[in-house]
Amino acid sequence: MLITRKTALADVPFGGAKGGVCVNPRELSTSELNRLTRCYTMSMHHVLGVNRDIMSPDLGTSAQTMAWIMDDYGSIHGHTPEIVTGKPIELGGSLGRTEAPGRGAAVVGCRAIVDGGSTPEENTVAVQGFGAVGAAAAQTMSDAGAKVIAVSDVDGAIINTSGLNIPALL
Repeated sequence: MLITRKTALADVPFGGAKGGVCVNPRELSTSELNRLTRCYTMSMHHVLGVNRDIMSPDLGTSAQTMAWIMDDYGSIHGHTPEIVTGKPIELGGSLGRTEAPGRGAAVVGCRAIVDGGSTPEENTVAVQGFGAVGAAAAQTMSDAGAKVIAVSDVDGAIINTSGLNIPALL
């Protein structure tokens, strides 16, 4: 619902609804994921459109996934790169798009710290999720001076109360 309201205020057709296939993409081969993505796109193409609903990457997807969606949608509706966000730069994607959500979260976090009467340098941070969003958030918080002491992902967590070397973890 939050995404629906946010995109409506910005007057962009990103919808906010989520749809998908209940599968662990880490358990699929590239070929299986390709076929699954293309089949899903073919079953959904009629509800998509640049002025209806634009698909964007989410958990378990990548620039490659978005390229497959764009390709299959285009096979029916003609070349339409604007049907998806998060596609590869070579296919019309935006520079910095992968890092943008994490950077945004870190900027909001730093603002909350400052509004609370402190500075990033005086604070420690733990980041839950060290994928594209969490990694960018951790790096941005570290660059702002906060001490990132913990990160985690689906496989586990790393904690060091003296601070983590985020570039080395990346």
